[in-house]
Amino acid sequence: MTQKENRIDRLFSDRTRKRFIPFLTVGDPTLEATFQLVHGLVEAGADLLELGIPYSDPLADGPTIQRASDRALANGVTIKDALDLVERLRTSGLETPIVLFTYVNPVLQYGIERLFADLAAKGADGIVIPDLPVEENAAAVKAAADNGVHVISLVAPTSDARIQKIGQQATGFLYCVSSLGVTGARSSLREDLQEFLERVRASTQAPTAVGFGISTPEQVKAIAPHTDGIIVGSAIVQEIERQGELLRDPDRIGEGVKRIKNFVHQLTSALQ
Repeated sequence: MTQKENRIDRLFSDRTRKRFIPFLTVGDPTLEATFQLVHGLVEAGADLLELGIPYSDPLADGPTIQRASDRALANGVTIKDALDLVERLRTSGLETPIVLFTYVNPVLQYGIERLFADLAAKGADGIVIPDLPVEENAAAVKAAADNGVHVISLVAPTSDARIQKIGQQATGFLYCVSSLGVTGARSSLREDLQEFLERVRASTQAPTAVGFGISTPEQVKAIAPHTDGIIVGSAIVQEIERQGELLRDPDRIGEGVKRIKNFVHQLTSALQ
């Protein structure tokens, strides 16, 4: 896959539409549930999928996603399982862009060149590595470019100089962290969020997407005019946790997926 054929680039070639990006933890509560949930989320209006690889020390993640990681790790889920899931999704006909979310240590253990080659071979379009600073990402950025995938940079409310540095390097889309600290559903967002997003958009040619703390249709609707995409993670993972009993039951998994679809459809409808 060449860079021009990357599904993320194709998706954001139309900047007139706002894109919805849900986050799921791979293997929570089971790998089969994740497979079916991904298809359900696309049916509910997801434009791009962020799939978290479970990790024992997820520094950027709040308690909701930490618990999801713990459940997936108890199932023995690995990076290889996540890559195999992407391949299975592609084989099933799914063409929605997919980015994986992981941390530096698993990337180094797997091997940078090997990981990016496998991302491309399995059908992933990018990767988010929140604890990889822009000053240290040269090897990952080169391996990504060599394989036609993106390292998705994160930018937080910080100095103009740092926002400019990250924005100039960004490819795929720029992940704007709406609030400092870890992920988690929040009842309210920063008062200066709009001003921060305007600073980010002025720094980059890449599309922007906002995540961390967005959890309600009202928040989605309020933020949408100021960005190209909305990322919702903890609120969806929390709903998956609530429906865990159904999603683990082979005879009732369809009912569980339907409940998650209905929940996500309320969020995607706010972008219409």
